[in-house]
Amino acid sequence: MEHTWLSLLPFLIVIGMSIWLKNILPGLIVGLVVGSMIYTTDLLYGTIKSVTYMVTTLSDETNIKIIAFLYLFGGLVGMMNISGGIKGFSEWVGTKIKSERGLLGLIWLTLPFTFMMPMFRIMMIGPVVKSLAKKMNVSKQKVGLTMDISTESVIVLLPVATAFVGFMVSLVEGSIGGLGLNMSPYEVFLLSILFNFFAIVTLVIGLVQTIWNRTKKEANIKGEQEKMEEEEHEYHRIGIKRELSLVKAQPWNLIVPVFLLLGLSLYLLWKDGREKGAKTVFEAFSIADATFVMLLAVFITLILSIIFYLIRKQSLSELLYHFYDGGNQMMEAISLLILIWSLTLSAEDLGFSAFISSSLGSFLPAWLTPATIFLLGSVVGYFIGSSWGTWGLFMPLGVSLAIATGASIPLTVGAVFASGAFGALASPLGDTTITTASILDLPIVEYARYKLKVSVIGGVISIAIYLVVALFI
Repeated sequence: MEHTWLSLLPFLIVIGMSIWLKNILPGLIVGLVVGSMIYTTDLLYGTIKSVTYMVTTLSDETNIKIIAFLYLFGGLVGMMNISGGIKGFSEWVGTKIKSERGLLGLIWLTLPFTFMMPMFRIMMIGPVVKSLAKKMNVSKQKVGLTMDISTESVIVLLPVATAFVGFMVSLVEGSIGGLGLNMSPYEVFLLSILFNFFAIVTLVIGLVQTIWNRTKKEANIKGEQEKMEEEEHEYHRIGIKRELSLVKAQPWNLIVPVFLLLGLSLYLLWKDGREKGAKTVFEAFSIADATFVMLLAVFITLILSIIFYLIRKQSLSELLYHFYDGGNQMMEAISLLILIWSLTLSAEDLGFSAFISSSLGSFLPAWLTPATIFLLGSVVGYFIGSSWGTWGLFMPLGVSLAIATGASIPLTVGAVFASGAFGALASPLGDTTITTASILDLPIVEYARYKLKVSVIGGVISIAIYLVVALFI
């Protein structure tokens, strides 16, 4: 089908219905079906195509790894809950942390142990942070924002040992190949980190927010949030909540599985990278299949943790029940991700990428190119909620425009990576937003609105910096 503005319609439906209904699921379903109907021009075949997109999504190896990781990690959290691990660790940390600033600072302090993969980090620290936030009466929206900023903004700025590095370098390599540059793709990538102004700006905002407590305003937000939670969750899972409140606090039942998972993740990342030909530890971490490694690490950790809990006299039937309960708590996030991936397939069949590319035109002044790429990439990133998708779409386009206009290639590449970071942080369709909201029991649309304010401020500052820097490079 020839690319048209209709390729935007599924995303417009999702965003509009999400704001209207304050729930993202109905909009995703309607957007997927409408996109499929436009593509097939038939109601019945459009519905069939919608199901086909979902089947295709579930057939994708990377997607299945992510789904399995989410469910297994949720199950591990469930077992840590019923064994008293989360309760015990939260009580122990609670004796050390006495303020909101201390809780937010704890989130930043976990970075050296959880920086490899966004979803891994959020699911690792989320349950403990949630428990502490509830106990200390701290706004979970502010806690979630700090988690997401410290995750998305930091990981995209690290040149090694994350799930993103290999993908980002490969995008640069594919876009600059044959241009005869004197720099290698990795060198361009390293330089682009300096120009990922959105990630840098939001990182500063996150640190300032951690240090500076706006007590009165946050109290109002907190009060509204608690009222909303009471209305929605007063009787929800009341039996399990009561059961968990009665478990004996045993911090080692969290500490042992967590450090086991971290150790296995680092070792398997190194091992997988070495088997792929890496010579150094940093190189091994960069080229390893991080998604599969995280899945393998959590699978092994689950097996060893069950053995550990049984030795400590935990009931096997109780552990298995709460394993499934913990996994099922992630089904909302899993179902939303499946629908989002399917919606993206539908939009691509409608010519979404080609439409965006052709709409830019073939001429821009050199000093406007990076800022324009960042602005358009951020808008698209907000609609699709995927940093990887935004990068894949705009990297070839950005490099091509930089060459045509004479703009700095590292600066433009940095703008592309910054636009993906904006979409991942701000979009209600982003897997980071969905996972954080699910773990912290926050309404996704309301939480995304809360984050959007900070994201827009960071975006406006970034555009201004791109305009100024482009004049001197």
